[in-house]
Amino acid sequence: MIPVSEARAHLLALVSQLETEEVPLDQAAGRVLARDLQARRDQPPFSASAMDGYAVNAAEVELHAMFKVIGEAAAGHAFAGRVGAGQAVRIFTGAPVPEGASFVVIQEDVTRSGDLITITDEPGSNHNIRPRGGDFTDGQTVSAPRLLTPADIALLAAMNIPAVPVTRRPEVALISTGDELVMPGDAPGPDQIIASNTFGLKAMLEELGARARILPIARDTESSLRTAFELAEGADLVVTIGGASVGDHDLVGKVAQDLGMERSFYKVVMRPGKPLMAGRMGSAAMVGLPGNPVSAMVCGHVFLAPMIRAMLGLPSEAPQLQDATLAEPLGENGPREHYMRAKVENGQLTAFENQDSSLLTILAEANALLVRAPDDSARAVGEAVQYLPV
Repeated sequence: MIPVSEARAHLLALVSQLETEEVPLDQAAGRVLARDLQARRDQPPFSASAMDGYAVNAAEVELHAMFKVIGEAAAGHAFAGRVGAGQAVRIFTGAPVPEGASFVVIQEDVTRSGDLITITDEPGSNHNIRPRGGDFTDGQTVSAPRLLTPADIALLAAMNIPAVPVTRRPEVALISTGDELVMPGDAPGPDQIIASNTFGLKAMLEELGARARILPIARDTESSLRTAFELAEGADLVVTIGGASVGDHDLVGKVAQDLGMERSFYKVVMRPGKPLMAGRMGSAAMVGLPGNPVSAMVCGHVFLAPMIRAMLGLPSEAPQLQDATLAEPLGENGPREHYMRAKVENGQLTAFENQDSSLLTILAEANALLVRAPDDSARAVGEAVQYLPV
């Protein structure tokens, strides 16, 4: 058995950043920017009014000053002339500030009679003008890699970038194994249960930016497993769930090696998730997860997530742990690194009492995995601990 950190290093060595593809901007949200991009214009492209009001020369702005209105500027419709001494242009938010003007008096501070306005309220010192390039300038860089958010998409659109280079999504094949499994919606026999792991992992992996496909359940025969691996062809990562232990019906390791898998490691000093296996099958990385639902999902957070991030070109260091204080005491930990389902509220963490790795109800209630080092001593209320958000 190897420690969690060593297992993670082995897994990251099995993958590398995938190639780049270009997608239309309206399809780029949630993708990873693969190459730096530069703005193609200033924003705003001209000095623009920030308010509805009157554009005048700042040197003439004072209480009771009077101006003659000589024209109008609206968004998309600039005033073509120049503002001279004692003159004003009626202006609306977003309109280009006309030449000669350097202050927008807001309409609430003005009274108007025909073509004459008078500043009747204290105009203040804010010029109410957004300077050219005040948001960004031509050539300003959006740096890669970054997971593109809706705000990023709006920024790229404003920069006049219609298509975006992104890292290809990793293709993941998910294979549940075992005679005891049926798919959700099927009628289970008296000795069968519903396959849940692949559905939870698919949701997790796709949230991380991968494409995951659930393959038919592989039965506990070598021929069925061979067929499942054949159906996984073309995937960047093949994930099996169950069948990775050492029982008479745990055939995944044997069949994978018969098909040419180069094993990287087997078994990790962690709880839950000890019977973890990994290697390479041709051009694909292969990870064999334990069959217990919580074990599979915990391994997804701890191991599969960094692999997906690495394939997307994102930082793939160990998951960032957060700090909390214990709301209830904990007994001493055993010899394996333990990922305990827990609840964090207002900075205080409570570990669930029952940590059985088959209990999905507790996993669904948890928002944290308390990380305990091997042989960690008993902990008292108020002690600082670290957790992985889930």
